[in-house]
Amino acid sequence: MSNNTKNLPLLLLDDASSGVFNVGTYKFTNISFEEAKHILEVHEGEDEILQCISNRNVEEIIFNYLGVEKRVFPYKKIRNMREGQNAIVFKLYITPSETQPVIKADDGVEAKKIQNVYVYCQYVVRIE
Repeated sequence: MSNNTKNLPLLLLDDASSGVFNVGTYKFTNISFEEAKHILEVHEGEDEILQCISNRNVEEIIFNYLGVEKRVFPYKKIRNMREGQNAIVFKLYITPSETQPVIKADDGVEAKKIQNVYVYCQYVVRIE
């Protein structure tokens, strides 16, 4: 393991950015939203977190649902995680809707529910 692992930023990933796992050995752990919030709050410095999320709706989950204080994380497209680097992955779990209610959206247009979207978090460590 690298001696420089303390200087590696925490990566924020989503389903679309999970291609960073193409090299190396990883340990995946499902974590609660409270644990994800705590991990984000522990990393206070601007250079301690890199946002690699390609789905901007996931940002809303981080700040609005988790209750994390609104911060601007530097964005960077990452090809590979480094040995000893950590990440939080916000994964979407989508199921078809059993009912298809029609609602009026804010602008008055009708919208039909076609799926249910769920989110869960995983903590990932690249071991080697």
